[in-house]
Amino acid sequence: MKYTIDRFEGNFAVVELENGKFADIPRIAIPAEAREGDIIEVTVNKSETEKRRNEIREMEENLFID
Repeated sequence: MKYTIDRFEGNFAVVELENGKFADIPRIAIPAEAREGDIIEVTVNKSETEKRRNEIREMEENLFID
């Protein structure tokens, strides 16, 4: 999914979504070098998600080992 930064308002970036609607994203979640007119891409990293789930599962299992 791609977002276009329309403008910055205070602590938010107002972005235009692919469907033409607008949304506010906290400025802290936008790369510092991003400027008005820049395109931001949002993706889901399935391999990293699975890796973290496995790490959490291992930590949970180790909590109850005597």
